[in-house]
Amino acid sequence: MVRIATDLRPRLLDATGYALCAAFAGITALTSTLLPHRAWGTIAWIGYAAAALAVLVIGRLRVVPFAFAATALLPLVVQAAQRAAGRTDRAQEEVLVVEHMGARLADTATPYLSRAAIAALPADERLLGYAPYQPGMALFGLPRAAFGAAWWTDARVWFAVVTVFCLVYCMSLLRPDSPSQRSLRLAQAVAVLPLCTLTLATGGDDLPVLTLCLLALALAARDRFVAAGIAVGLAGALKLFALPVALVLLALALAARSPDSPPAPRLLDRFMISRTAGWFAAGAFGIPLLALAPALLVNADAYIENALRFPAGHGLVTSPAQSPLPGHLIAASTSGGRSIALALLLLAGAAIAVRLLRRPPTTAGTAAAYIAAGLTTAIMLTPSTRFGYLLYPVAFLALWWSLRPARLTDSE
Repeated sequence: MVRIATDLRPRLLDATGYALCAAFAGITALTSTLLPHRAWGTIAWIGYAAAALAVLVIGRLRVVPFAFAATALLPLVVQAAQRAAGRTDRAQEEVLVVEHMGARLADTATPYLSRAAIAALPADERLLGYAPYQPGMALFGLPRAAFGAAWWTDARVWFAVVTVFCLVYCMSLLRPDSPSQRSLRLAQAVAVLPLCTLTLATGGDDLPVLTLCLLALALAARDRFVAAGIAVGLAGALKLFALPVALVLLALALAARSPDSPPAPRLLDRFMISRTAGWFAAGAFGIPLLALAPALLVNADAYIENALRFPAGHGLVTSPAQSPLPGHLIAASTSGGRSIALALLLLAGAAIAVRLLRRPPTTAGTAAAYIAAGLTTAIMLTPSTRFGYLLYPVAFLALWWSLRPARLTDSE
């Protein structure tokens, strides 16, 4: 009887969570001003409601793939099919931007328009002329550029393919070292929370970056730093969000020495003696540089305009990332607010860097906590930001939780 009660309690908690997600999806369907979000909510609330019932019957871990398919993949495919049939309100702007990047890459060997080319566009098209991503993101737009409009050429479909592959691989690496309850929380954070399912179904460009970074941490937890460098390097070729992850993992690689290694108190000494860190750095920073080289050779100023000036607020149009978080509120409060917010961001970054140098992480779980703290700080203090970016620290906190040392009370 006690065992049944102990097993029923977490199922009831999960059922409550799914019911709350269903309520959120339903409210989104009725009230959102973004039509792709409303379309997502119309389908997703049914999936969440079904998951709330199913978790009581088929178990907590087995319901996650069903919930993900019903609340992320199904709405994604429906919207992609409707868009291919002519609906213009079934994708967020980032999907169009990525597909434009793919088309430009195929035509001109660079995914970026110059400032002059953007200025020549009609005023209402200039926002979509900007591509504030790294060059690798253009690869997700190549299917549509090559084969035209079809549901399967939608960039979101390929975001989902990479996301599912990386998440499944990550879970398989973590399972031997993490109690199933903790692995479950990571899967729920990335595959079930509306923060992620809504993002994947309507836009989705952050999910491949996030799951590649999670995969890099999972590989690092298995002491596979060369593979971890490749994974986070691929993420860095998509978005600069991966750079803090790479830096923290580099510190972890420098601190990872065999028990019989001589002490190396200084970080520079560790770098000189650590081939592991060197190979990690080659992948983590070399892959983004290789992806960036063609764009710089074709038109370096176009890259700077798109990936640096525009996100910093110096483009021809204003970034739509204007969620009322502290950095944005400070930037909007006075004429010098943007400079103040950026100064606070730099100071916070410097403080985290000092902490990282003085006390580098020694486990992948600790590295995940460092990353979550750093990204939360950056999201909060960046002048142009979105609530949706919080999916990054949420996922890294879930990974930290899954990698904590197991206790006797942890249930398998």
